[in-house]
Amino acid sequence: MVLSTFNLEGKVALVTGCNTGLGQGMALGLAQAGCDIVGVNRDGPDDTQSKVEALGRRFWPVQADLMQTSVVASVVEQALAAAGKINILVNNAGIIRREDALNFSEQDWDDVMNLNSKSLFFLSQQVARQFIAQGNGGKIINIASMLSFQGGIRVPSYTASKSAVMGLTRLMANEWAKHGINVNAIAPGYMATNNTEQLRNDESRSEEILGRIPAGRWGVPDDMMGPVVFLASSASDYVNGYTLAVDGGWLAR
Repeated sequence: MVLSTFNLEGKVALVTGCNTGLGQGMALGLAQAGCDIVGVNRDGPDDTQSKVEALGRRFWPVQADLMQTSVVASVVEQALAAAGKINILVNNAGIIRREDALNFSEQDWDDVMNLNSKSLFFLSQQVARQFIAQGNGGKIINIASMLSFQGGIRVPSYTASKSAVMGLTRLMANEWAKHGINVNAIAPGYMATNNTEQLRNDESRSEEILGRIPAGRWGVPDDMMGPVVFLASSASDYVNGYTLAVDGGWLAR
């Protein structure tokens, strides 16, 4: 039956940046579908662990700052030592820096690019090698953005990094599909998270954004649950290299 293809019982998902916001929403969605979670965060465990465990699933915390690619091998080693395997990778960790392009600093460029695209690639590479060693394929889900499709304003490195995420998603799908690895991305629209707090606090900008969203509201972390479970499950086995917008219709306007 088709509903059984969404069942993730017995699977382990490594989810980066899942202490709050969209990452927490996706971790909980995966857990609701039966998945155990390895949560990789810069800070120690938050309430994500207790919420996952309340669903009857296991949660293993791994503390690491993915701004540095030197930690990638250790992250995967810790995940395997705890869970014994990895079946799903969700590359959610990311940051944003806002400043006019005329004044944007090299440090803000490097910080955003290092986390949002460079570490995403090298963590995917390490996990893909593990998938191949395990011999049964796997799922990689990258978190892109509306700015994978558009230019935005005052976020030059974020726009560059999220455009790179869409391109890397296609590249990795092209190379790794032969190993049974599906690589796709989710592009969230304007979501009520820490990253958009400044925008939501700017009354005129918030009104301008809401006026363009056909759904008439900001997205919330729960809106990411269905899409991530679909892309993590066998229901999406013939979906590869695609970036799915979860935006309330923003791109259609």
